[in-house]
Amino acid sequence: VQLQASGGGLVQPGGSLGLSCLASGIMFRISDMGWYRQAPGKQREFVAAITSGGITNYADSVKGRFTISRDNAKNTVYLQMNNLKPEDTAVYYCNLFPSRTAVRNWGQGTQVTVSS
Repeated sequence: VQLQASGGGLVQPGGSLGLSCLASGIMFRISDMGWYRQAPGKQREFVAAITSGGITNYADSVKGRFTISRDNAKNTVYLQMNNLKPEDTAVYYCNLFPSRTAVRNWGQGTQVTVSS
């Protein structure tokens, strides 16, 4: 199983970034997928999820600012992040949802830094 997150970077507060995660080695089409993040010194936390049927769910801290989507033909899940805040700074990962079903190999993740 491989989960390759990409698209992170440095952005100013109020800016936007789009993340992608290519999944291989799983039955992507029938899998519920999630984005998670881990800030320095903190535990990994849930950000957003999308079911195989396209139903979405968000953490309260990102609701209204982030949008999760998926392309089953490309085995890819996306996270569009708007109106970014410094507290969104973290390494972002994708994996199965819920986290108790996550595969062991979380991959490298992608760093998002929100700073002026």
